[in-house]
Parts: sequence; structure tokens; C-alpha cells
Amino acid sequence: MEWEAPAVVLEARPYGEGGAIVSVLTAEHGRYAGLVRGGFSRAQSGLWQPGNLVEVRWVGRLPDQLGHMTGEMVHPTAALAMDDPLALDLLSSACALAADALPEREPQPAVFAAMLPLLAHLQQGGQEMLAEYVRWEMLLLEALGYGLDLSRCAATGGKEDLNWVSPRTGRAVSEEAAAPYAGRLLPLPSFLHGAQAERDPAAWLQGLRLTGHFLARDAFGARHRPVPPARERLEHRVADMAA
Repeated sequence: MEWEAPAVVLEARPYGEGGAIVSVLTAEHGRYAGLVRGGFSRAQSGLWQPGNLVEVRWVGRLPDQLGHMTGEMVHPTAALAMDDPLALDLLSSACALAADALPEREPQPAVFAAMLPLLAHLQQGGQEMLAEYVRWEMLLLEALGYGLDLSRCAATGGKEDLNWVSPRTGRAVSEEAAAPYAGRLLPLPSFLHGAQAERDPAAWLQGLRLTGHFLARDAFGARHRPVPPARERLEHRVADMAA
């Protein structure tokens, strides 16, 4: 059995003498792992950096085997993000979340497709892509079965002044309906319900804390696992920017 497809490198772990177990994300095959001979050699180590877009070929005798993987560079995202700490944290967080949260070998066309613009434009700077990144986390939650409903107020059904989200249900709440529950709801930044992306670290932090609540409780908490450290580093960096 074999397949070939564009893929995002999610992680690479040393294996044996210079080899690597590499996990990638593809649209049709989802999160997939394979053994790369010489994956940590000088010639190949740059290829298998998390975040790189590569053309991958996977070969195995049986479908359930680990199999062997080879690849060719398409877009060196990791190298392009290296000089921007925020961009690098964003990239590391996206790869870590996909590697830890997505089920193995299940198609992920939406998550993969939404990740491509992040990779393609990340060299513009982390601040340019943070709003898009938070939207990607929302899409990841949806793919995992924990999607948020921000279309209308959970209490009134209205579509105006949706400034809050229930931490219990993940549904939007209007400003009027939220009044009796002040302090118990999560702020909903405007860029997450149709408004133009904000260049405001405080709004980015609200978005990260919103998706982070449901990632921690549902995507990872349901499996009794912590949110990846890379995701925590990103939120801490944005919190420092917003301070």
C-alpha cells in the first residue's frame, strides 16, 4: 500500500541511528506517522521541521503498519518563521495541537485546508496571522466535535451585540442577556463573529482564552491530558503583549 500527498509536518522524534518517526497532517489521510530513514541526518533534518509543507510519500506492506515515509520540500515555513518569536510560537502551537488532538488516520480536509493560509502568510509576521490562527483553533474544535455556536444569542435568539460566550455550552450570549451573569462568561472578540480582524493584542488574548477554555476542557480534558506546552507559550506571549 502507498500514497502520496501534500502534508504539513507536525512533529519528528528520533528513532534508531539517525532515523525519525515523523507525524504529518494531510487532507485525505489525516494525521499520519511514518519512519523516515536518516530523518535526523544533516541532509534531512531541515526538511522535517514542524510547520514545513512537504510532498510526502508513504509506503507500507499493510495499511496498519507504521510504514516508511519520504518527502520533498514545498514551503519551508519553519525557516521563514525563525526570526519572529511570535510567528514561531504560533506555528509550534498549531502543529502541537494538531499532533496531540486529532485522531490518527482520519481525513481532515477542513483542518488541513485552513492551515495552509497560516503557513503561506506566516512570513508576514505573527501579528498579521493571530486572528486567523484563533479562527483555525475554532475550526479544530469543530472538527473534534466541540464546535462553538456564535451565530445567535443562546438566551434570546438575537444576532446583535454578541459579546459573550457561555463557558458551559459554547454558545454566544448578547450584552443584554449577559448582564445578570457578569464575571461568569467568556468575552467574545468581534473578529470571531464577522467583524474585520483586529490589530489589538487584548482582543487576540480574549480569542485565545476563549478557544483555550474549550481545548483544555473538551479536546484534552476529556482524555485527561494537558494542553500542549507550545499552546501555553503562545498564550503567555500574547498576554505579555496585551499587558
